[in-house]
Amino acid sequence: MTASPELDAPCQASPELLRSVFRQHAAGVAVITAAGDRPVGFTATSLNSVAAEPPLISFGVGTSSSSWPVLAEAEHVGVHILGEHQQELAATFARSGADRFGPSTYWRSGPEGVPVLGGVLAWLVCRVVARVPAGDHRIVIAQAVAGDPAGVGRPLLYHQGRFNALRD
Repeated sequence: MTASPELDAPCQASPELLRSVFRQHAAGVAVITAAGDRPVGFTATSLNSVAAEPPLISFGVGTSSSSWPVLAEAEHVGVHILGEHQQELAATFARSGADRFGPSTYWRSGPEGVPVLGGVLAWLVCRVVARVPAGDHRIVIAQAVAGDPAGVGRPLLYHQGRFNALRD
């Protein structure tokens, strides 16, 4: 094995190292929603398929986020896969203090009363089965109960701190 210059001087683990490494990782963009006294939602790049049987997904949410108090109690959540045409929607749900469910956001009350966004590539409504502590976040594990995969378009990606379209 030969030495590689980039392996000679590793950085010490830190929040900035983790952020820098994951800026190199392209991730799909989703919006997670839940119903409370008012609907809440946030942009997530941590969405994962966990199992097909039963159909389980997971995502991370910061416990300091404005959505967390509702998500901490929600029995059901909405999971929306965004298309490349939805960069502004992704930015709205990522921006602190934004009117996420204002007039510019097309949504309706879906199964289990969960806010379902319009124009997305696909969506699921899921029943929360676990909230696992993970540092300053919680990993939410949820089981799909309803959904629609029939949206049209290509996925929105997040890479290097920006929303991007998939290239061939």
